Amino acid sequence: MPSREDAAGLLALQALGWLAGNDALLAQFLAASGASLADLSAAAGDQAFLASVLDFLLTDDAWVIAFCDATGHRYTEPLTARAFLCGGQAGHWT
Repeated sequence: MPSREDAAGLLALQALGWLAGNDALLAQFLAASGASLADLSAAAGDQAFLASVLDFLLTDDAWVIAFCDATGHRYTEPLTARAFLCGGQAGHWT
């Protein structure tokens, strides 16, 4: 059974693949992240980059719904996965 971090990374890779299949969203993601098409395959192994994929996806509920509908994930899974990737652990405010 994969670790939670591995499962989160896999979900983020699926989200990246989903984004890559949508030209308009991919262009938006590339503009927002500063990545190029050439960067995607090398960056796909970087946990911080995968976290940025989920951060981008989570900015719009419609994207989350569309991604989850396309991949069979529950609507809560991208946010849960994000918590297990680099920087996803919420810090205490005090």
